[in-house]
Parts: sequence; C-alpha cells; structure tokens
Amino acid sequence: MPGFPRLAALAVTLRGDEVLLVRRRNPPDAGLWGFPGGHVDPGETALAAAARELAEETGVTAIPRFYLDNVDLIRRGPDGGIEFHFLLAAVLCDYVSGEPVAADDALDAGWWKIADILAGHVPLSAHVTDILHRAVRHRELA
Repeated sequence: MPGFPRLAALAVTLRGDEVLLVRRRNPPDAGLWGFPGGHVDPGETALAAAARELAEETGVTAIPRFYLDNVDLIRRGPDGGIEFHFLLAAVLCDYVSGEPVAADDALDAGWWKIADILAGHVPLSAHVTDILHRAVRHRELA
C-alpha cells in the first residue's frame, strides 16, 4: 500500500520521578496522553526527530540517547482496509532544560508522576506504559 507504514519517533523523557507527556490534539489519539513525537522527515534519524518533535511540541530540550523499542500502530477500518500504519521508534532522551508548554499538535503538556502513569490514573495512548516500564528499567540498571 503506497505511503505505509510511516515512521514516527517518540521522545521518552524522564526527570527524577516524572515523565513528560502531551495530550494529543489530532487523531488517531486525540485527547489521550502520550509521549511527544511525530513524523521522521526524509534524511532525518529517528533519534534526531525525537529531539526535534519534543522541542516543537513542548519547548523542552533533551538529548536523544538510544532506542528503547519499536511499536507498530495499525488501525483498520470497518472494511478491513488499513486506515493508518505507523512504526513508532521510542527514543530515551536525557532532559536538559525547559518547562513544557503545549504547542504544535499538542493540546496540553506536562510532567507526570511515573507512579501515576503506571497505575493507570491517566487516559493514555497505546503502549505508553510498556515503553515507560522499559525506560524506568533502563534507568535503574544504568
């Protein structure tokens, strides 16, 4: 199918016992909280895209370190046809500076307690808790 899958990057940014999340403005996850991120431009690495999207959506600066995971996000219509297919590259980023302010396609942005996210107290996009578990495990092993 032409144009699918599309590559996108997610910026997984931790600060102490908090994680930075944005509330999505646009489908497919409008109204849900997830990691800042978006399309990888031609010639751009997913690492660089994660840092760029983080800055564009929140104004926060971070250094992308490495890939945590890749996630296929596929949604089909009632007829079984593909509505969209994204391959999401989750990138662990080291927080540098800035306080989040929603911009670009984010309705809201902010630091959330990791424990609250993992406990399911926030309406989340798919795979956020799985990716967050990986990020926390990596930090504990580092």
